[in-house]
Amino acid sequence: MMKQKLSLKGRALRYLSMREHSRAELFRKLSSHAEDGDDVDAILDWLEENNFLSTERFSDSLVNRRSGRFGNHRILAELQSHNVDAIEIDRIKSELAESETSRAVDVLLRKFPRPPLNQIERLKQSRFLQQRGFSGKSIQLALKTERSAND
Repeated sequence: MMKQKLSLKGRALRYLSMREHSRAELFRKLSSHAEDGDDVDAILDWLEENNFLSTERFSDSLVNRRSGRFGNHRILAELQSHNVDAIEIDRIKSELAESETSRAVDVLLRKFPRPPLNQIERLKQSRFLQQRGFSGKSIQLALKTERSAND
């Protein structure tokens, strides 16, 4: 049997059933399947009007997936790359600010359960957190956290 070709609306709903997408991300995915008469923006507008596509849900979903491994800088940069508006980014920024230090401590303890023995190890641990997008203040506080040396 031949497989029936999925419409753009059906394809969009299938993508959204798997996980939340930003409007820009869904536009990019659907555009590659659009034919001459298809209006991708109209489909995206319909999805937003019917609450299938939501910037707030996408932002919360991305934060939920990334916050256990990354710092505020990296998460906010990813939101900006998805063309999330400034108001939504400010909302997420204020929510993330409260938990960044504790998240930095958790990430550091998973990778480095023992405290640094010298300055080289301290720099290595600091760079690790920096590459994950944590702020300097959170990195300093995380490195000062008490860790057992004999685990």
